[in-house]
Amino acid sequence: MQSFIHHARDLHTRISAHDDERERFGRLAGGQAPEALFITCSDSRVVPSLITGAEPGQLFELRTAGNAVPPYGTSSEVSGEAATIEYAVSVLRVPDIVVCGHSHCGAVGARVRGEDLAAVPAVDGWLRSQLAPSAELAPGAAEKDEPEVSGAVQRHIRTQLDRLASYPCIRSRIDAGELRLHGWFYAVDTGLVLGHRPEHGAFLPL
Repeated sequence: MQSFIHHARDLHTRISAHDDERERFGRLAGGQAPEALFITCSDSRVVPSLITGAEPGQLFELRTAGNAVPPYGTSSEVSGEAATIEYAVSVLRVPDIVVCGHSHCGAVGARVRGEDLAAVPAVDGWLRSQLAPSAELAPGAAEKDEPEVSGAVQRHIRTQLDRLASYPCIRSRIDAGELRLHGWFYAVDTGLVLGHRPEHGAFLPL
């Protein structure tokens, strides 16, 4: 924690010492107009600003275990996740939504491997309710470890894109040509980012 505390103490000093920084951060106080909603995993190794190069104010972020999007039309539509999505789409009017999964994903890997999560019931409940069954994520006994689990993660990303498209606020803006959905896969060990190309049915380098 000490390095975090040191950085937090110095942030104000660094901003105050430069006119351009004071002006830039001062503008943020007037409101936000993010360029995208970035939905990704809670994993500490996944850093949206590192992946995208985004500055403060450019990304509206939603982080969940396994970058899961609750299906629309269930009790989860009053969840924090659904509220974040609705606010980004209907109030902030973001033009793009990115669902970014990643390699070495513990959430998807746990479902693929059928791990016993009885000791963490909240985690177990979330994964069971939000992630597709392991048989759907990884048909075949071979898909148990990296890099094979990456294929399961990519299928999971596509499922989240389909779920997003079922939200009425999203569907209406897609149909109006005002909103685009993107599926990204981030390789933790190399920094490679792949994008889902529906026309090819595959994830390819951006």
